[in-house]
Amino acid sequence: MRLGIVVVGVIALAGCAGRQEAEPRLVRVEVPVAVPCRVPEVAVPPWAASTLRAGDSLEVKVRALLAERRQRIGYERELLGSAQSCR
Repeated sequence: MRLGIVVVGVIALAGCAGRQEAEPRLVRVEVPVAVPCRVPEVAVPPWAASTLRAGDSLEVKVRALLAERRQRIGYERELLGSAQSCR
């Protein structure tokens, strides 16, 4: 029994003796890094419909609402542009 253990130990040590040292090498690893996005703040325009009064004519109200719609479309495009520049 003892002889078997000694033989296994000698074989194990002989296997380790023939092993070569691992050669060091450089490996480039791509790691995403969070970077703060700095874009100028988009100014909120003065909305055209915010100055409407209850006594204004229907034509004035419709024109103001149409103008505000165009303002909102432009404002949304500016917001989307600044958000996409951070991607």
